[in-house]
Amino acid sequence: MYISRRRLLSFVPATALLTAVNPARATAVTASAPNALLANAIAIYAGTAESNARPEVAAKLTAMDTTARTWLAAMDRAGATELFAGLPLGTSDPNLSASYQHLYEIALAYRRPGPASDLQGNPEVRAKVIDGLQRLHDGWYGDQAKGYYGNWFTWEIGISTFASKTLALIDAPATLITPYVASMDSYLRNGKNGDVDLDSRFHTGANLVDITANRVLQGALLGDDARIRKALTDQFTVFATIDPYNLQHGVTDGYYADGSFVQHASVAYTGSYGKALLSRVVQTIKVLAGTSYAQTGELIGVVQGWVEDGFAPLIFEGWMMEIVKGRAVSRPGTGYDDVAVIVEAVVDLADYAGAQDAARLKAFAKFTARPTINPNSFVSPVSIARFADLRADPAVVPADLNPAASSTAFNAMDRTVHRRPGYAFALARSSDRISKYEYMSGENLMPWFQGDGAHYLYLSGQDQTRSYGVDYFTTVSPYALGGVTAPVETRKTIPELYGTAYYNRPPEFTPSSEAQNTYVYFPTGTNKHSGGATLDAYGAVGWVQSDDFAHASRDELPDDFVTYRNASATKSWFLLDDEIVVLAAGIHDAGRPVTTTLDTRIAAPGDPVTITGVRRDGRPWTGSGDPRWLRYAANNVAVGYYFLAPTEVSSTLQDVIRSRRTIRASNPDTPVTKQVFALTAAQPAGSTRALAYALVPNATEPALRAYNHGRLAVLANTPRLQAIQHLG
Repeated sequence: MYISRRRLLSFVPATALLTAVNPARATAVTASAPNALLANAIAIYAGTAESNARPEVAAKLTAMDTTARTWLAAMDRAGATELFAGLPLGTSDPNLSASYQHLYEIALAYRRPGPASDLQGNPEVRAKVIDGLQRLHDGWYGDQAKGYYGNWFTWEIGISTFASKTLALIDAPATLITPYVASMDSYLRNGKNGDVDLDSRFHTGANLVDITANRVLQGALLGDDARIRKALTDQFTVFATIDPYNLQHGVTDGYYADGSFVQHASVAYTGSYGKALLSRVVQTIKVLAGTSYAQTGELIGVVQGWVEDGFAPLIFEGWMMEIVKGRAVSRPGTGYDDVAVIVEAVVDLADYAGAQDAARLKAFAKFTARPTINPNSFVSPVSIARFADLRADPAVVPADLNPAASSTAFNAMDRTVHRRPGYAFALARSSDRISKYEYMSGENLMPWFQGDGAHYLYLSGQDQTRSYGVDYFTTVSPYALGGVTAPVETRKTIPELYGTAYYNRPPEFTPSSEAQNTYVYFPTGTNKHSGGATLDAYGAVGWVQSDDFAHASRDELPDDFVTYRNASATKSWFLLDDEIVVLAAGIHDAGRPVTTTLDTRIAAPGDPVTITGVRRDGRPWTGSGDPRWLRYAANNVAVGYYFLAPTEVSSTLQDVIRSRRTIRASNPDTPVTKQVFALTAAQPAGSTRALAYALVPNATEPALRAYNHGRLAVLANTPRLQAIQHLG
């Protein structure tokens, strides 16, 4: 197999990173080096005089000023136990973190260059921010005995991120910086001696990048060269490709040679934590620009490898696929919003890459950014200006990094993506290595089958928010996601079971304990067989459905801990040009009926939806029976289903109204109405059955009739062997 230099650079062993940070010089460190880091960081968040003079950046600056005025007014209305009205302090770590965030937002408006405003450089505004920081530290943050309640992330990452940036933006006095940095060090309780611990399960992947980026900024504020270099050395470990057969510090979080990204030890997470890590490491490259702290040349090549091999295959027409978002699938933000973060990182990365690589990155950014992308969502005003230049440059011709036809096996995270002109098919599996789902903090309340062969079929030219995203998970039954085989039963969410967002039984089960992760938040499967192979642009995938690790361990868990048994099945997917062939065998449950959902799709309430087809006996389809083929069509969307063996199925189309809060406790209580189509095969308890069918994207009725001539044939479909023949 040919391996390009760019792909070779993406495979960086841990030992190569030891020399990426330049050694400190024997002479005393001058203030210029840390000051250069500070100046670069401030330019990222507040912009530069040049970027902020651009008309394309004006809306971002207006939003900064408006937000700052909102929070300044809230400061004036605050009560005795608040810094901002409506955010009482003392027991709520989200309120404390939000208070620091709002000080940061005020500091942005104070520090930003560009068109003048009454906030810009205003000493009274700076004094209010300093006073706010002092009050928060004295009253609710500085006392270590009173802090660290709620989520560990708030104390080790969240507050430190906002506080460090704010201290830099207002050019805070040393009398404020010194106690703050001391407190931030003390809150690194999952670290070692107030610093990063690479052996800690909390200091990995995206979390490690956040912590070390904060420590670089803190080192610059203190003029502490050793702190800066130590933080960079720690951060650069995330650039090393994870070798599952030679783990460093026992860490499985990070990027793998096949493009997979894992966070939380076992969650496929490119589309959430992965994009956050991408954004922060590109910011690190920007912070280091023009300094002598590190050699970033090879690191740029590594990050480009992540973009090309890890992110690009998971983006379809500007949409981040659901299979790599963990609990974030329950959030109201869209797949387009996710990709905006990636576009910003790619635009910035192109500024530091070599000429040929920069051209590829710019072409991809231009190709991937939808016309409706909102550059004001970018972190940096400088990035907005760069993106405007890229968009306006006729020499940058939009081009995908993906071949038009490809099949990508992300086996390290049990995910598969298959692409053809007109569609993309994404498949989520699980195993004893990779979690079945992720639930946490009241997010993704009904996740049970998201890693059990759930698939997503994206069709070209569509607004994907009409087919997937938060409204898909809101209105589609969690037992009837497309591709899922589930026992017929009603499961309870974690809050319904235990009255809290977690199982509370100290000391083993606490909100952030390892047991909570293993058995509640993101349990793995128990099957070893889950994988796939590709040949040119074609692919085959195999998977054995299993119980999750919690149910397999039920005899070792407390009596009141609830687990759920799964149904059994063996499945294979054959990824071809015009169709995806699915074989399922050994579908069984001894005591419960079982339903296999061949596909599920949603449509807006007013969309005309038609379901047509022909039964095996030649009669028209009427909603149930043994079909030869079926076709779903709605609003320029069409999917066909061809059955390779006699199969009793039913098709339903229901109007569903459900609140987004059903799947995430903090979502607005917004009712969503959709037409939900489901194609299902039901079987009674104790029975065993097999299924063989093809999903046909963008199908026409003539194309479906053509399958009658023996184009596809099943050679074997048992739990031991599954094979097909395609006659072209």
